[in-house]
Amino acid sequence: MKTDNRISDAEWEVMEIVWDNKKIRAYDIIKKLELKTSWSDKTVRTLIRRLVDKNVLGVEKEKFNMYYPLLSKEECVKEATNKFINKVYKGSIGLLVSNFVKNNKLTQKDIDVLKDLLNEDENKK
Repeated sequence: MKTDNRISDAEWEVMEIVWDNKKIRAYDIIKKLELKTSWSDKTVRTLIRRLVDKNVLGVEKEKFNMYYPLLSKEECVKEATNKFINKVYKGSIGLLVSNFVKNNKLTQKDIDVLKDLLNEDENKK
């Protein structure tokens, strides 16, 4: 399932809570976000509504509306990663890795992990 739009950073905060809880009331999302943000409950409810509109969150009408993820965290990470690579690197993973290697100090462990990943990919062909 594709999302209608990119998930904003604020929406991602809401989704982290939903992914951790599987099924949760808006009230509980608001309470958890109060611990780490200064967002009003109206702001959080707006974020929840947007996520429902984007088909990222589902809602069950019970005594209280219960919200649950329609997309796994892995699906959203994959989509966000692909959008980033397409936007910034015009779809080239090679350019991404090249830029990362040139601008970051890689440990031997990092290099070994990259080699293992490349070897796994090569063996799949």
